[in-house]
Amino acid sequence: MSAQFAADVLPGRRDLLRAAAGSVMLGYPSAGLLPQSFGEGLRVGGRALPGRAKACIILFMWGGPAQQDTWDMKPEAPLEFRGEFEPIQTTIPGLQICEHLPQLAARAERLCVIRSMTHDDVNHTTAPHWLLTGKKSPGATSLPLDRDWPSIGSVISQRGYGAGPLPPFVSMMPVVPDGAPRFVEESHGQGAGWLGPIHNPLRIDEDASKPDYRVGEFALQQDLTAERLRRRKQLNAALQSSLVGETAAAGLNEQYRRAFELLSAPDVTAAFDLTQEAAATRTRYGMNIHGQSVLQARRLVEAGVPIVTVFWPNDGITNVSVYWDTHSRNFIDLSTRLCPVTDQAFSALLDDLQDRQMLDETLVLWTGEMGRTPRVGQAVVGGAGAGRDGRDHWPSVFTSVLAGGGIPGGAVYGASDRYAAEPADSPVSPADLVATIYHQLGIDPRSLIHDRLGRPVSLCDGEVLHSLL
Repeated sequence: MSAQFAADVLPGRRDLLRAAAGSVMLGYPSAGLLPQSFGEGLRVGGRALPGRAKACIILFMWGGPAQQDTWDMKPEAPLEFRGEFEPIQTTIPGLQICEHLPQLAARAERLCVIRSMTHDDVNHTTAPHWLLTGKKSPGATSLPLDRDWPSIGSVISQRGYGAGPLPPFVSMMPVVPDGAPRFVEESHGQGAGWLGPIHNPLRIDEDASKPDYRVGEFALQQDLTAERLRRRKQLNAALQSSLVGETAAAGLNEQYRRAFELLSAPDVTAAFDLTQEAAATRTRYGMNIHGQSVLQARRLVEAGVPIVTVFWPNDGITNVSVYWDTHSRNFIDLSTRLCPVTDQAFSALLDDLQDRQMLDETLVLWTGEMGRTPRVGQAVVGGAGAGRDGRDHWPSVFTSVLAGGGIPGGAVYGASDRYAAEPADSPVSPADLVATIYHQLGIDPRSLIHDRLGRPVSLCDGEVLHSLL
């Protein structure tokens, strides 16, 4: 085969992947996929799934939100513990949260606030592994990401969840030009790990708040006719068939297949077009990078994507206060760039899902990988220190919030002690949280999955929080 013929018939790998994904197209499941809408119920392999939730949106506040300055106020504690903020009453009697979360306070009847999350990992790059997989990170921060336990989204991908050409697992990880260091890219647990790259998420790095936001090239080039595309697809299939049995080749073949499907499905790829949303809707989410990423997540779930993770963007002041990692400027940043943005976006998402009759079947998780020290200015072993107005890393107790997907709202589960330093009641491990998410998605958390050596291992060792349900 001549180089000229190959160039004429086959699209470039980069062109196909950009056409299908925009930033990074890493692979999708090969199981049979059935059409899905929010009137049918999630299905896989022709079988209806028993769980209440058919989709999941994870709002991951990378960096570690301060529990006592957001969801678990301690107004009776001394000033150096309780901090500068005042609690406000929510729609649930007796439930108070931070004054800088007023919109969420007005929607507390839809929320389940877990105030007793706990683990022992103080590292930003390994602690997320626990929250996103249900398993403690297997090793040091330098361990290759392909040795990780697979994330919830990758397990969903591997089990064939999804609909049509859209990926089963999408990760919003927007880049902020000249922003803080991209440590979130190095954090463990966000991808497929030893399940293989075919089950990694489609990662969107673009800033959804920009006027020119677009995810990939979904339209055929003017000189590419339907017949030329058919010939390219046919030749590609022939070439890939000669590489059967090679893991990397199988993954690439699946990428090509999805790319071809996306190119021929403009009605599906419209899910990535935020300009189709009313201006008022976009404004409700907030015309900022996080708010528009959350809106993008809703559009993808509505179009049939089973799970989307929205990571907090790399905003902040480099080496002072990055993401939710408020070693300094804790109260300034929480009251200006952190709480107001998440308050608006999370609230808009709850309203939007409710208005579209999607909330009962869409599980939303708001969480970080850890909390912050009980005392302002306190430093801990393994942390990064704290300024006089900051809080260091603190995994011993923190707060995660659930909504929708069959989770009863208007509830508080567990409690921390008087200083928000340790669980005082009903401690919840990340494994318990992930087991509960799997349960709501219709997956037995104790079901078996085969590891990188082919050994059957339990998917998750946590206990489903039945008393919460």
